[in-house]
Amino acid sequence: MADNSPKKNILQSTALLQYILEANAYPREHEQLKELRESTFEKFDKSMNGSVMSVPTDEGLFLSMLLKLMNAKKTIEIGVFTGYSLLTTALALPADGQITTIDVNRRSFEFGLPFIKKAGVDHKINFVESQALIALDNLLSDGKEEEFDFAFVDAIKSEYTKYHELLLKLMKVGGVIAYDNTLWYGSVALSDDVVHEDLKENKTHIQRLNAFLVNDMRVEIALLSIGDGVTLCRRIK
Repeated sequence: MADNSPKKNILQSTALLQYILEANAYPREHEQLKELRESTFEKFDKSMNGSVMSVPTDEGLFLSMLLKLMNAKKTIEIGVFTGYSLLTTALALPADGQITTIDVNRRSFEFGLPFIKKAGVDHKINFVESQALIALDNLLSDGKEEEFDFAFVDAIKSEYTKYHELLLKLMKVGGVIAYDNTLWYGSVALSDDVVHEDLKENKTHIQRLNAFLVNDMRVEIALLSIGDGVTLCRRIK
């Protein structure tokens, strides 16, 4: 399955991961999310290990419930890939909900678009093909300050802190920003000599982000050990 890779989930017990997925997550997964997940695996994972970029199913269920508990209506998504988290969000929002979704790669988004349309939620999505910092600046220039309830960020790790400053201006007080991959395959707790070379650069970026967020008194934070880490930041001022 697309989200069953040990590289994506920091759980050390394969049996426990299987239990979470098979006994809890998969039975509650929306049909179109399942089809998108499996199609992403077939298209990308076999050739380039690409679907590790997708949000795991258990994380998707958590995000869906969080959005509903918040009564979120207007959200931002930075980094789309084939759209698993995007479709999760679109399904969770009310009929008049809106998602501004930002990615430089329209082709990957269009791979997932038929599943989004089949689920009947494509009308909630405004796809912006752009570098994220440019798109966020444009939203602020268009007077969108304090208009959004929620943001999900899964993009260039070196730019997370730059996204943060812009997103805080776009979020309402009480709004939540969710940063994905904030345990970076578990590497943040390991010394460089045991970390795979491909993970080292982003490990450093994520460690800097985590250190920055813990000292940012504009937000309440919670670092969750789901997937390979999700940090929630609730704007308080």
